[in-house]
Order: sequence, then C-alpha cells, then structure tokens
Amino acid sequence: MSLQSTKVILASALAISVLAALALRKEEKHTFIKNPKLIACQVQEEEDVPEYDVVIIGGGTAGCVLASRLSEDPKVRVLLLETGESSRDVDISQIPAAYGQIMRSDMDYQFWTEPQTSADNLKKFWPRAKALGGCSAMNAMIFHFGAPSDYDEWAQTGLEGAEGWSFKNFGQYIHKLENFIPSSQYPEVDSTGRGQGGPMTTGLFSYAHESSLKWVQSCHNIGIPRKADLNNPKGGSLGAAKVTTYVNRSGKRVTTETGYLTPEVLKRGNLTIAVQCTANRILFETGKDNTPRAVGVEFVRTNVSGRFRVRVKQEVVLSAGAIHSPQILMLSGVGPKDHLAEHGIPLVHDLPGVGQSLQDHITIHTRFRVKLKREYSLQWLVSPTGISDKLKSMGSLAQWMIHGSGPLTSNVCEAAAFTRSDDLSLTGPDSYRIDDESSGPEAPDLETIIIPFGYDIADRLIPSPAGCLVTISTVLLRPQSKGTITLKSNNPREAPIIDPKYLNTRNDIAVLVRGLKLALRIIETEPFASVVERDDDPLLDHRLDKLSDSELESEVLRRPETLFHPTSTCRMAKVEDGGVVDAYLRVHGIRGLRVADASVFTRIPGAHTATPSIAVGEKAADMIKQSLR
Repeated sequence: MSLQSTKVILASALAISVLAALALRKEEKHTFIKNPKLIACQVQEEEDVPEYDVVIIGGGTAGCVLASRLSEDPKVRVLLLETGESSRDVDISQIPAAYGQIMRSDMDYQFWTEPQTSADNLKKFWPRAKALGGCSAMNAMIFHFGAPSDYDEWAQTGLEGAEGWSFKNFGQYIHKLENFIPSSQYPEVDSTGRGQGGPMTTGLFSYAHESSLKWVQSCHNIGIPRKADLNNPKGGSLGAAKVTTYVNRSGKRVTTETGYLTPEVLKRGNLTIAVQCTANRILFETGKDNTPRAVGVEFVRTNVSGRFRVRVKQEVVLSAGAIHSPQILMLSGVGPKDHLAEHGIPLVHDLPGVGQSLQDHITIHTRFRVKLKREYSLQWLVSPTGISDKLKSMGSLAQWMIHGSGPLTSNVCEAAAFTRSDDLSLTGPDSYRIDDESSGPEAPDLETIIIPFGYDIADRLIPSPAGCLVTISTVLLRPQSKGTITLKSNNPREAPIIDPKYLNTRNDIAVLVRGLKLALRIIETEPFASVVERDDDPLLDHRLDKLSDSELESEVLRRPETLFHPTSTCRMAKVEDGGVVDAYLRVHGIRGLRVADASVFTRIPGAHTATPSIAVGEKAADMIKQSLR
C-alpha cells in the first residue's frame, strides 16, 4: 500500500471518529417560535391582538440578558423578537477558532460602510451577527471591561441618576454576569475580585501559541507591565497579558444565548422567543398630554407574507445594536425631523441625536512572517497547503471534539497590550502634539493585539502569502472621529447608511502612527524578535520599520478597519448634548420605550465592548423590574 493511500485511509478514519464525537457532544435542541400567527396577529386581523408586558426587539448580546432576567418573574410576560436563529448548535460559532467562517455567511448581515473619504475613499466591510446571542456568537470572546474611569465618564452627563453608571455602581453588573473559573496553568491570577456564579463563564482555557506568549514577554521587555490579569481594577488598566475569554472548560464559546437562555430558562411559560422575526417599527399612541407612548411592535417573518403586530402593556425594549436600534427608531418616527421628512416618515418625536455620535475602535493590521514552527502560527489550520496540514487540522478538530482543548480553542486575538500614546518611552520621539482623549492617567488609548496567522484584510480580502505568519493589530481605543447611521429609505428591509467617518481628525492619525511604531518596536524586541523572519514580500510589513512618521501616516490612512465595536448611536446624554436616552435608558420624550445595547454608551470605552454590553443588559433589567413593581 502506498504512503498516499495510507494517509487517505487514516484521514477517513479520523473523519468518522470526529463525526461520532461531534454527535456525542451535541446538546439538547430547543424549539423556538417560527410561526408568527402563534404569537401575533396580522395587520389586517386586529380584533384580538396578543399582548405582552415587555417586548424586546433584538436577541443579541444584551437582548438575551434582558429576556432571561425579566422573565424571572413568572407574572411578567416577555416576548423576544430576533431576526436570526439559534447559534447554539452551529459548530463554526461554538468552535472558538472557527468564528471567521461566520463572517459573510447567512449568520452575518454583511454591512458595508460608505466610502471613507479620509481612507482612500474605500468602503469598509462591517460584519454583524444575525443570531441569538448577537455578536457574542461571532466575536473574539474577550472578557475585558477596561479602565474604571471610562465608566466614571458616563456618570458625568448631568442626567438624573447618572451616578448609577460610575464604575463603583455599574461594576457590580460586570461582577454579576461573570463566572470566572481559575486555571492551574495560570495560578498567578487573583480570582478573589472576580465574579463567581454568573451566567457567563470566563477563564484562561483558550489556547495560546508560543509566539503569543513570547510577544507578551517582548512587551514587558520594552517597558509595558506584564499582567496576570487585565481585569483587575486594583492592578490598573495598562499592561500586556494573555486575554481572558468567554471559553468554558469544554473548549466551547460562551454566548449570551448559551449563558442566559439555558434549558431551564427556555421552559418558562411566560417567556416567548420568536426567531426569524424582524421588527419593522414600534407603534405609538399619544395621550392627553401629547406625550407618545410605545404600545406595540410591528414585525415581519422571514419568507412569510404580511405584517404582524403585538401589543405591549408595559415597555418596549430596543436591543438591536448600534446599527439597527437607531434605524428602527427612525423608521418608527423617532429621530431628526428633517431626515424623517426626507423619507416620508410621519414624525412621532423629534430627537436629533438618533443615529449620531457613532464611534468604533479603528484598527490597523500588519502582517509578518515567522519561523516555520507549528507553535508559532495557526496558518496551517487557517490555510492548509498540503495533506500534512490537512491531517494536522483534522487531528486538532478531533482533539477539540473529544477533549475540548488544542489550537481550535484559540480565540484568535490571543494576547493584548494596553498602553498610552503619550508614553514616548514606548513609541519613540516625534513632533506630534496629541490631545489626551483617555478618561484618566491610568486609562489606555491604544491597544496592540497579536493574531497567530496572517489576517485577510477585511475590506478587500487581500490574500496572505503562503507560510507561517502572524498579524499584529494596532487599535485606536478613544477616537475623536464620530460618524452616523442614517436611513437609505423608509423600507425596513434596506440596510441603513453607515458612515463611521474614520480618521477625520489629525489626532486620530497621530495616535495610530505612535501605536504602529510601538507595534514595530515590540516585534524587534527579544524573545519575539527571534521568532520573526525578515521577508520583502510586498503583502507583508517587514519594511515598515524603515519608514518616516509621514510615510507611516500614509500607511495609516490606507489601512483602517473595524474592530467590530460600533457604539453610541443612541447615546446616554442630555438632549442638548446629542442624547437619545436618559440615565434609566428611557428614550427622551417617550413613555414605555427604552434602549439597552452598545448604542447607549455615552462614549466608547477603551475596552472590548461585549462585557459592558452584557452589563448594560443586566442593569437595564434591574431598572425595568423596578418600574414594573
């Protein structure tokens, strides 16, 4: 028998064992409502419209939290409407390292921005998950809340009740959501201040390549404090470490669907979850005082003709994310009056801040060749080039299926460093004068991330050259640039106009140049320097260390991408400051309507946004429960 035939037989046998293991690991399937006639009435048949105490629009990162918490009271009837379906049994979501395959799939809205005038006039690809759990089913699974002072800023809006958003108060919800599991591999992590028993399991179970750990040591060697944990407020928010992730002991992603919508929760008779149901608009009635009140929701079902309606006795909670929440408000007649008139939408309430103040973490990706060693790069798994790579990939799949360990448990963004751009000991001297956009002296405005393979640049899908590669990403955490979400038409099925206005200030460009210089210094510092192999391939970035600051500016302007963290389009602030909601997340000027997702962030924090979004869901649930008593 030839060697080739032997490999094929081994591969086939392994594939069969993997499929068997996969079948054993499947969890009990859950049935969600797909027939809208079971929960609502069609618009033409409104004699007996079903009524709920609370209707939640959007079963994403915060929406699942709200559905679980609000239905804890059996007397409160809760309806959750979600456009997508469950991701609980979707393998490319549950396998931590596989989530890139969700992008551009049916589970992704596949948005594109407007051409970015400060960035080569290119459109940018913005993936957003279409599934229960939202982007917690498609992100890098990083548990990180950033600097306490970022949240103290939210408490300074001048709104009644704003002090509830200070870290001293809001931090309890971060603690409440977490179930930190210590790891014997990382005994130096102090778990005494971490959340225990919450719905979202966190820990250090995700895989870290040797190259990522060497990179963290190089960060330390140039002066960035090495941290055991980036989530210890007492230890400060600056430093470098392997990241803590939403990956459980079984090596599976933890989403807000799997964490909050457990089998026990789904058995509640007062909780209804309708999938493939998309809200068109919120329905209002106006009382004697001329103040609109949310009284219902109109929605459609995928591949079913007609529109459906439900009534709401107490509150509508909009939790559709920073893109869809402002879009639904405007389609419902709540937003800038001139913009609504432009699209023929009857005005319910003039609220100029809707869709404004869009912020995102702007990212510059750079790619480098490393030595040919499996422990240095995941390229063999991402882009297998021969039968050896394919066999290794199948072996890793079997390892994940059977043991819940190995390279497939990598969260991709394996380690990170949080720094300040005004620390010239790290970035080197320059002639820039930079505004400090951070929330305080211990708060970062830059993040640097290592990814153990060559990341295909998102907007153009530039292919990575063959071989072992790593990506180093430089992230602007506190941008001055602010964009907008506006309507393209009054058709709910048409995506809104997304214009983040990347790099429209000199300050943002200068901060990213400093961050890029820091990234280049780290890779030239031991022990990571010994991992890198110089390469003149034009698709790689080994040449960047030879460029001047002005030349690096050109690179920054050519390369901005999203870190998938849009926020602040329904921001919590006074109306005169562009606010959409008050400190209780109630929409200004309207009764019975709140927003609870990343769109309410007063300003984008210097943190990965999943954790504060989940915490917003927790706090919103408590505030709504209080109002229902």
